[in-house]
Amino acid sequence: MATILVVDDELGIRDLLSEILNDEGHTVELAENAAQARAVRAQLRPDLVLLDIWMPDTDGVTLLKEWASTGLLSMPVIMMSGHATIDTAVEATRIGATAFLEKPITMAKLLKAVDQGLNKTPPKTSSVAAPLRLSTGMAMDLTVEAAMTGGIAPEPVTDMGPQSSQSFNLEGPLRETRDEFEKAYFEYHLAKEAGSMTRVAEKTGLERTHLYRKLKQLGVDLARSKRNAL
Repeated sequence: MATILVVDDELGIRDLLSEILNDEGHTVELAENAAQARAVRAQLRPDLVLLDIWMPDTDGVTLLKEWASTGLLSMPVIMMSGHATIDTAVEATRIGATAFLEKPITMAKLLKAVDQGLNKTPPKTSSVAAPLRLSTGMAMDLTVEAAMTGGIAPEPVTDMGPQSSQSFNLEGPLRETRDEFEKAYFEYHLAKEAGSMTRVAEKTGLERTHLYRKLKQLGVDLARSKRNAL
């Protein structure tokens, strides 16, 4: 069994993860911020770290970068967040994170990620980001979790549905191109799932409240998506 450090500023999440991992026989150490995480890392050298991205003192990506630059990233680090973007995911992967868990975290995903992390070779940091393979004009099942594991999306869907003619302006600003892709991605799944927010949330790995907020931010027309599904 392993020694696992859980770093999260939310008491409820620390308690929940600690209970699950303790039941699996692991020794769990807790930290509510980056300062405590540094102290535990220096004292105990955990076998694996579960690291929240958004924390009040120093965010998780910055702490990950600090460990990598000082030679302290000798253990697998699994990032956690409820609001991470693909940009953040790719950056953390480049620095050396081994996986990503999107909140709310299910027990199955937690145990699978921990098991895979403990059985992996310690991460190697690199100054070059892992390639994020996107194919313009193709609907790809790319989620933040996929980006965190190297940015490799599954094989393209052969039934392209209403987004088959979609293309992206690769000459424009990154943020605008990313928004175009995400909008096309969600519109594709909404049409494919006949406008069912429950099924789209399950398919994309997003919590329903976050999904609604994301669709509103991107300007996705839910009524139109349902009509396209007919």
